[in-house]
Amino acid sequence: MLTRFEDRTEAGERLAAVLAQFREQPGTVVLGLARGGIPVAASAAKALYLPLGAVLVRKLGIPGHPETAYGALAWARGRTVRLLNKPLLDRVLEHGVRQELLDDVEHRERAELLRRVQLYPGIDYDLTGKTVLLIDDGLATGATMRAAVEAVREGGAKTVVAAAPVGSLEAEASVERVCDAVLCLHLPGKFRAVGSFYQHFEQLTDDDAISFLKQ
Repeated sequence: MLTRFEDRTEAGERLAAVLAQFREQPGTVVLGLARGGIPVAASAAKALYLPLGAVLVRKLGIPGHPETAYGALAWARGRTVRLLNKPLLDRVLEHGVRQELLDDVEHRERAELLRRVQLYPGIDYDLTGKTVLLIDDGLATGATMRAAVEAVREGGAKTVVAAAPVGSLEAEASVERVCDAVLCLHLPGKFRAVGSFYQHFEQLTDDDAISFLKQ
């Protein structure tokens, strides 16, 4: 039987319980990965009495298999951070996916990232010397979380902790290599889509995500 979370809010509350050492800790900020990670982060930040913000990220999905990420983009200090899974990208090209199709994916995702930059509050925190708790609703490949880690490092963060209610073993291992600690409440041996571990997993709009940041 799958471990299930009621929704992103309940998942954030459960994450907060295992992040209790950061409760009211000076110099600590919670940042949710937009969009799905923001409700989880908002719930955790509320329980931990910590400030809440967001990291804007976009997955670079393989044409025809958009859920499989060959890389990701993240916004940091006025510029875009680009992270690629080079071994996977090489295999994709070897299997006949044309470079121009990959370029089209990146062009679209970069444009969407920049569109959101104009909309979202809480993306310009001064992270210099801070401890950053990066929270998403799940780690499937880890690509967007790794990009977020790089973004906040460039923003001056001293300590970076990645946290999610559920993740794949491969994603946890890949994220662990780039941050100070990774925390996943559930690491199933067989990972399915992130949404399969939630009873309620609605697609969020920009307005939904922004409303959490403004609360």
